[in-house]
Amino acid sequence: MSDLDEQKQQLVQCIRMLERGGIVDYNGHASIRLPGDQILINIGNRTRSTLTVDDLCIIDFDGNVIEGDGKPPLEFHLHAGVYKARPEAGGVIHCHPKWSTVLSTAGQEYLPVYAQGSLVYPLPVLDSPDSINNIKMATALTDTLGDRPAALMKAHGAVTLGETIIDAFVLMNYLEDNAERQYMAAQIGTPYSFTQAELDLCREKLWTPGLFQRTWDHFSAKMAES
Repeated sequence: MSDLDEQKQQLVQCIRMLERGGIVDYNGHASIRLPGDQILINIGNRTRSTLTVDDLCIIDFDGNVIEGDGKPPLEFHLHAGVYKARPEAGGVIHCHPKWSTVLSTAGQEYLPVYAQGSLVYPLPVLDSPDSINNIKMATALTDTLGDRPAALMKAHGAVTLGETIIDAFVLMNYLEDNAERQYMAAQIGTPYSFTQAELDLCREKLWTPGLFQRTWDHFSAKMAES
């Protein structure tokens, strides 16, 4: 299997696992950076729950289709913008997860209430619910992101990025799990927010390729069982 074939399989696995976990629904997209300023991404109108490698396309940063029998999502600008602004990014995910979107809709700050979820804190918020479907909005998002690995869009969704699509996948799961725990804790009291010392310790212990791979393998195994 070629490197590109492996990347296609990995991207399909990523999106299918996000859909199975309720993080991606009928919308949402993920991508992998390819050499030569090209992007491997899911075709916009294909069903996420039954996605296959035939439902992927390769585009350039302007959205021109280089390979594939369909068009990219309208928000391909989000992916292109992140890759242009963040040379270290090898994978990007954008979707509309329930709990983190509830927080931004309610104007509540994302708090680090869970060890893994603390890895994306502080979590910047783009102050607009608009789709990232043009260069202007993509620039607004990357300006908001700065050097962070994740951001929310107010009343819209979330984005994560990483050196690999595995990193982006794991961070999206951590982000959404933390948001749910924060919401649930707020129903019965004041959520405990980690101190800076605790945040530093979490990053030191939890931000490792081995643990990220283990999280990916956990969700992969659940997919295989079903």
